[in-house]
Amino acid sequence: MAPVKKIIQVHISRGENYFVAECLDLPVVTQAKTLDELAQNLREAIALQLEGENLADFGLADDPSILASFELELLAHAET
Repeated sequence: MAPVKKIIQVHISRGENYFVAECLDLPVVTQAKTLDELAQNLREAIALQLEGENLADFGLADDPSILASFELELLAHAET
């Protein structure tokens, strides 16, 4: 039996006009203009995906947390 996860992992990146969040553990992708909006959209999208589902079918423990990693671009090296 596979271990259950207590954390839903999400990767956040910035596109040209929107922040994009993609779940690594669920088939959920959402976007928004701000990070605050993205967090709300992400909570709602995950809740809708899991509504009426048995969390164990997704390998998740009851009441999982969301852990988001944010992709940052490196700044150009400062000229001296």
